[in-house]
Formats: sequence, structure tokens, C-alpha cells
Amino acid sequence: MSKTVHILGEGGVIFAMALPLSEPIEDRLLRGYLKRVNADGTPYQESAIREKPTPYASKAEWVGWSVHASQQTDSPITPDDAEALTKTDLIELYGH
Repeated sequence: MSKTVHILGEGGVIFAMALPLSEPIEDRLLRGYLKRVNADGTPYQESAIREKPTPYASKAEWVGWSVHASQQTDSPITPDDAEALTKTDLIELYGH
């Protein structure tokens, strides 16, 4: 029996999806375009703390980290804003 996760889509609809996720969905989740939520739409609390990627990690990982890290500030960024920056910019802005 496969595990099901709930994903909040870009249009605000909640989708129940079986694991493992497809590569395009996993990529959009990693980058912050999609968010994992509980079945009722409340924020999903991950059991592990998200760790900052290494400088050698992919740009996609840095985009996701930057969106996540910026949510704790007064100036959160969107995935599109993060995508517009270079990986070097993301590391300089959110790598501390």
C-alpha cells in the first residue's frame, strides 16, 4: 500500500498524491511552487528540520531553501523571484 501525501497546488486546490511523486511534481515541490499540506489544507509540519543546502547543491535546492528561509523574514520571496536570481545570489542572500 502506497503512502499518500496532500499537495497544495498553484491554483489553491489540494491534491492527494501517492508516493513516490513524479519527477516534475517533486521538482515543483522542491522549488516551492507547490506545498505539502494536511488533508484539510492546514500547513504540514515536517518532522525533520529543513537543512540549508551545501554550496554544491543544485540551484533548485537553493530556490526551495531561499523561499523557505525567506518566509521567516519581513520580505518573503516567491519561487519566481528566487528563480530569477542566480545560484550565487541565492547563496549570498540566504546562505548565512
